[in-house]
Amino acid sequence: MLWIIILLVVVGLIVVALIALYNRFVRLRNRVDNAWAQIEVQLKRRWDLIPNLVETVKGYAEHERGTFEAVTEARANAQRAQGPAETAAAEGILGQALGRLFAVAEAYPELQADENFRQLQDELAGTENRIAVSRQVYNDTVLTYNNAIQTFPGVVLAGPFNFTKREFFETDETQRGAPQVDFTQGAAPTAPPASPAEPGAGSSGAPGGTS
Repeated sequence: MLWIIILLVVVGLIVVALIALYNRFVRLRNRVDNAWAQIEVQLKRRWDLIPNLVETVKGYAEHERGTFEAVTEARANAQRAQGPAETAAAEGILGQALGRLFAVAEAYPELQADENFRQLQDELAGTENRIAVSRQVYNDTVLTYNNAIQTFPGVVLAGPFNFTKREFFETDETQRGAPQVDFTQGAAPTAPPASPAEPGAGSSGAPGGTS
């Protein structure tokens, strides 16, 4: 009779441990989903800013149709992307297209002084910063979740209950911040300092030259 009680206690403890582990997996998975939802919110804000930005630049550089079309197409592809990996690739292409758009804007001083353009640029930069923060939170959450289901004892329970590994949201290093353009007028390149005169050189020009 004692052995039956001990066996029931052991089985009960195992069941409680499995329930606790399962609930932990569910909480971690929900955190991953919530973190990804926050990224999607910021990406949508970015997408919403782009048409106004394109229209503002178009008002000063209407002939740059290729650049505008590239941005519009990249935005559409980013909106259709599914999952972190596909979204990261699409957003990287969109970031490159926006970089070319800002490069076009650099050539138009009137556009650089446009208040609407500067406001849109600031809003886009702020959105990019929020995306970067949300991305870090998401990746940290995914790391915790993946570690939980890939290490013992979690790995024993994860498979049968369909807790699968999640993808990180990895972007190219150059796409992690807003496209930056220096709107200051380029200064003329500074001439390198003259090297000291060689011993024996004449003062009227190259060695051996005539005045």
